[in-house]
Amino acid sequence: MTAPGLLSVVGIGPGGRAHRTHAADEALGAANVVIGYGPYLDQCADALAAGQRVVRGEMGDEAGRAARAVDEARAGARVALVSSGDAGVYGMATLALEAAAALPEGDRPRIEVVPGVTAALAAAALLGSPLGHDFACLTLSDVRTPWADVERRLHALAAADVALALYNPRSRGRPWQLGRARDILAGHRPGGTPVGVVTDAGRAGQRVTLTTLAELDPALAGMTSLVLVGASTSRMAGPWLVAAR
Repeated sequence: MTAPGLLSVVGIGPGGRAHRTHAADEALGAANVVIGYGPYLDQCADALAAGQRVVRGEMGDEAGRAARAVDEARAGARVALVSSGDAGVYGMATLALEAAAALPEGDRPRIEVVPGVTAALAAAALLGSPLGHDFACLTLSDVRTPWADVERRLHALAAADVALALYNPRSRGRPWQLGRARDILAGHRPGGTPVGVVTDAGRAGQRVTLTTLAELDPALAGMTSLVLVGASTSRMAGPWLVAAR
């Protein structure tokens, strides 16, 4: 017999109301307890209901938020654990599921993962259709993945000639990884390969820059940016970047 509560791990999309699904709104509005990183809770504040207990977390405490969400659901609450983008793509779903899996089967609450629009799709739509053929997603953050593994995957994907969506490309604490990634990619792809840098997709202050691999300035990107790197199938169709089909 499972624990009586329900944990919904909710992907809220890139941040704007227009790109948040109806299912996400329903899960957020039906919760007794809503847990999330503070800025993400702000982005979905319009979907929250009166009387809910809202628990704001800090960056870097993702595992703690997931564990608390599982505990609240075990105790009988209906919980919404908020994740940006899609909860299963560099989001909160894995942490929540692992925390629940560590419990005896009878102590686990019911869990549902509510999908959302991930950053790669939101950014691609602003550029045109750069992911219309094969593509891969890779995070440049070495917080959970050793940088040696990131580099190994970059080399393999660059040689595989697929479009790349680079998550977490640069931050104040990690200012050099995007430049290193550009240099690795340049060893496999022409300098004229199109590159799109999209910051704050679907949010206030949204910025879209189209450049090339040779001219990519890492300073264009920040923690809320997504970098899309084309492949041999990528081309310009008027003002739009597309992947040939």
